[in-house]
Amino acid sequence: MEYIAVLAPSVVVGLIFWFAMKSIFNADKSERQAEARAQAEANSKNIGPASEGPATK
Repeated sequence: MEYIAVLAPSVVVGLIFWFAMKSIFNADKSERQAEARAQAEANSKNIGPASEGPATK
């Protein structure tokens, strides 16, 4: 029983650290996906028909 009392705090701290890192990496991944979607949308808006704008007159 002594071993459990000695190892339990380390295991709990390790699990808390693991969950924190997992949430940070998931947030980073979803932010990168949102950034890629926004970039793709901006690129698709910039690439329009060639006849638009005053430079084509």
